[in-house]
Amino acid sequence: MKPTQTDDGPTDPGTDGATGVDGGRLVGSDRVLAVLKELARHPGGVGLEELTRVMGSPKPTVHRALGALRRAGLADQDARGRYVLGDEFLRMAFAHHEARPDHVRVRPVLDALAGRFGETAHYAVLDGHEVVYRAKFDPPTGAVRLTSTIGGRNPAHTTAVGKLLLARELTSLEEVEAWAGAPGGLNRRTPRSLCAAADLHRELAATRERGYGVDDQENETGVNCLALPVYLTSPTAPSGAVSISALAYRTPLASLVDALDEIRALLNEPNG
Repeated sequence: MKPTQTDDGPTDPGTDGATGVDGGRLVGSDRVLAVLKELARHPGGVGLEELTRVMGSPKPTVHRALGALRRAGLADQDARGRYVLGDEFLRMAFAHHEARPDHVRVRPVLDALAGRFGETAHYAVLDGHEVVYRAKFDPPTGAVRLTSTIGGRNPAHTTAVGKLLLARELTSLEEVEAWAGAPGGLNRRTPRSLCAAADLHRELAATRERGYGVDDQENETGVNCLALPVYLTSPTAPSGAVSISALAYRTPLASLVDALDEIRALLNEPNG
């Protein structure tokens, strides 16, 4: 059988030259996508030398991948010659995000919550061992920098939204133990993170009983959070969860719990 040709030269016939991995080395479109993802980690731009070092690939192959991305408008070079995400990529990403039904429907709620409490409001969904933030609203004033970003991820077991959504899926200690036994175990984000399966199981049981999730400085020191389910696609299964992430010294967790009725009322308002 004739070897398949890639831009790195011939590959083994068993390797998919378009999207495969050859001996742990990215080839073809997989490499192009890996370069694209790496560019997203450098909003200030990144030079070819640094990108080559981070990618662990030869400079010519990284340069070819950048060339393909530039021709598609997904990458560009700034005035300093550093590579950045292209305007076409940003246009597609923002257009897609703005058109998502869940984002559009939950936006008024997040805006109202951020304005009412003067803290950041999120909408997030569960994806395996992590939560993914679909929408985020900062308050008009007093916003602080959090680890959450739209499209970003945080561990499910350390976040209020994650524990709330996990509580529906993991109802026994055995299920929690199997989930927590994933490769690498559970990450400890702060000294308060619940990383033992038994501790997490008790917290999930308490979450089911009270109907809301809490994060008592378990994901970020100095930040607490309260989350409630949102039913955008089904009247019985939550599509995700809305949360208020607050500075502990400014808005204690107890204050958010005391405001539960008001938060629920905002969630149930028309367009909410």
